[in-house]
Amino acid sequence: MTARAAGSRGSADGGPGDDPGAPPPDDEAVAVPDADAEQVARTILLDQLTGRARSRQELATKLASRNVPEEVAERLLDRFEEVGLVDDAAFARTWVEGRRSAKGLARRALAQELRRKGVDDEVAREALAEVEPDDETETARELVRKKLRSMRGLEAPVATRRLVGMLARKGYAPGTAYGVVREELAARGDDVDALDGAGEPD
Repeated sequence: MTARAAGSRGSADGGPGDDPGAPPPDDEAVAVPDADAEQVARTILLDQLTGRARSRQELATKLASRNVPEEVAERLLDRFEEVGLVDDAAFARTWVEGRRSAKGLARRALAQELRRKGVDDEVAREALAEVEPDDETETARELVRKKLRSMRGLEAPVATRRLVGMLARKGYAPGTAYGVVREELAARGDDVDALDGAGEPD
């Protein structure tokens, strides 16, 4: 058989040598293996965890945004939990401590933030239970004192409304906010008896 004849037979058989540039038939298409998706997910997780802790839900959301298959994401997140790299309880404690220190947030505001991070309510409650009521009141007092430095000359009713509003935005209960503001205004010499309930909760 001549080389020409052999080439003709290869064409008739439809062998893969006919057109090296043609895509393989559908049944020969190679799917991306789970191992590759897992490696991508692992890289994303390690990158996300560099610098600060994150909640499991935050990490799951990031993996989903990068099109990591859900089953691969869940499997890898479970592994990271087993070795302690993902720990919502530790994350919640760190978040509470950091946000109280940096922003002076009260437990109510912190609970809302943890919920947005996907932390389970029971886990959040355990972290928030470490904040003593007296510590929260003292933090509110420090916030008011700091703000009062820029309120020289403001009449007490105006200062009261602004200060109570500031504390409310940080999650402090109305009673706590108004009580602290009233005490601090009295300490600087304001006539708090003349406030007529300015900023006081109903």
